[in-house]
Amino acid sequence: MLNFAKNVKTRLSAYSKVLENYMFMTALQIIGSAFGILIYPYLIRTLGAESYGYYVFTVSITSYFITFVMYGFNFTALKRISEHKENQELKNQTISEIFTAKLVLLIPATFIFAVLLMFVPFFRSNVNLFLATYLQIFASVIFPLWYFQGMQKMRVVTYIQLTFRLLSLPFIFILVKSPEDVTTYAVISSLSLILPAIYAQLWLRKHDGIRLKIVQFKSLKNSYTEALPYFGTLAVATVKDELLTLIIATVFGMRDVALFDLAKKIVTIPRLLTNSINNALFPKIIENQNIETLKKIIRYEKIIGLAVSGGIIILGYPAILLLGGIEMIGAYTLAIILSFTVLVWLLVGSYVNFIFVPRNLGTYVIRNQTIALISFIVFNIPLIFFQNIHITVLAMTLSGFAEIVYCNYLIRRYKLL
Repeated sequence: MLNFAKNVKTRLSAYSKVLENYMFMTALQIIGSAFGILIYPYLIRTLGAESYGYYVFTVSITSYFITFVMYGFNFTALKRISEHKENQELKNQTISEIFTAKLVLLIPATFIFAVLLMFVPFFRSNVNLFLATYLQIFASVIFPLWYFQGMQKMRVVTYIQLTFRLLSLPFIFILVKSPEDVTTYAVISSLSLILPAIYAQLWLRKHDGIRLKIVQFKSLKNSYTEALPYFGTLAVATVKDELLTLIIATVFGMRDVALFDLAKKIVTIPRLLTNSINNALFPKIIENQNIETLKKIIRYEKIIGLAVSGGIIILGYPAILLLGGIEMIGAYTLAIILSFTVLVWLLVGSYVNFIFVPRNLGTYVIRNQTIALISFIVFNIPLIFFQNIHITVLAMTLSGFAEIVYCNYLIRRYKLL
């Protein structure tokens, strides 16, 4: 009995940081999603579905530029920090290299964005809203979330984000009063991301001794090369995900974009709760690769994913009535279809984080995302004959299952598990 108690204590001690990291990582992501859900009833009734749909669309376009600037550094830098937590010089060098590399990419991204604003009529007619949402890209450049994750200090990030989110609430309720205030809301939303990013850098300087500096361009070659496969993965994934919003906006209109956004919100929190499992386990799995442990994780994640879909089927209808009212009830069936993407994110996330990334098989990840994008386009072919929003949302979910099938094929063929 004494030995059993010791074993339990040892296991709990070994995974205490993992559990803490999971809790705060989950809390961080829930803060972002819960904040959006908390203010959603006010925004949808104040801005209206059409105006709110425009905001969602501009954020979707901005996501392409953010993905370009992020480039995939989060994967490689996280791996490097997780493996060298005690090497202060390497930490300083890594955070400076990634910051500089993102700044370099920000230049062409902003140039292309400016060209779109000048020459594309839709961008030009909504220039202020696009500029307000584009500000979010600066938070992506400044905030080294991967560093806190690798150092297992997600507690700090959670407190920072929570504080600034709460501080933004009064400004939203005071300044956003009509559909014409959608740009004001976009500015507030962007600042609630930029300001905590700046504060996080100051915290790192004071508490971790991180000295951020601009490094020479020639020193960045390795960072770009190492992250390239993951950039390909993120780029294809972003194109697929945001293409859905673009299709809905083009074929069905901005009101349907708002419906789709509400469906995503219903699915987001359970998805974040479950996806944080993989993110929190990543540093531990990197240190100790155990095949049986990986198999158990994947098995449990299948059960969790299906349970989430069941929960949304049962609770989604009243949740949508509460958040958006009867006018937005069309989001319920969309939420059910999207709920199965939780299972996809869990399984594909475990394959990528625990099998492909540790073995430096980034090309497999790119292939997988390419399969997803191609299958998404193929599954959208019925839209030519039947213009129904459910077809394109179902295409997104089915493309996710195509990812699972392809990942399993790679794992079996090359005996990776």
